[in-house]
Amino acid sequence: MTFRSDGIAELVYFSVLACWLGFALIAVMGMRGAAAGARKRNEKSNSGFLLQGVGYAICFCFFRTYFSPFLPMSRASEAILAAVTITVAAGSVWLCYAAARTLGKQWALVARVIEGHELITRGPYAVVRNPIYLAMFGMFAATGLAVSRWQALLPGVIAFFVGTAIRIRTEERLLAETFSAEFDDYARRVPALFPRLLR
Repeated sequence: MTFRSDGIAELVYFSVLACWLGFALIAVMGMRGAAAGARKRNEKSNSGFLLQGVGYAICFCFFRTYFSPFLPMSRASEAILAAVTITVAAGSVWLCYAAARTLGKQWALVARVIEGHELITRGPYAVVRNPIYLAMFGMFAATGLAVSRWQALLPGVIAFFVGTAIRIRTEERLLAETFSAEFDDYARRVPALFPRLLR
């Protein structure tokens, strides 16, 4: 383990770490508040969950020298990148919290439909259909900028997005079966993962 003294990189490192603790707390609270059981479940989403984990593992395991900048750059550029990284991480935690709170008892780690399931289209779900996955990607990006070697980001991103695509497909298949035309209309209006910049 190698350390290098760089105050900006150190600030980014500990800020992103604090955001990960917030992210974990939201997940634990979400699991505690989630309804037990499922009327319908799709286990195929587990393979997507695994691939997302592989993406994170690549990001975490191929770390660079601790407290060093992402790439050689001027102090001003490093400060700008640090501000962007911290903002993305903090924004991702907020988005995950807002989405989990909006879902309430419908929150789950795997694709499922519970008794009395409601199609959620308010809050962050009015902007993207899968805001928690967008928040997960934000944390991935922030983590990569805070601790990873730049060479690890492309394979990590590929694994993460393949896993995310699998999870979205399986979860939305369940929703389409449950809500049919209502879900189809929602899917036409609201993008799956990234907000539309132009309407």
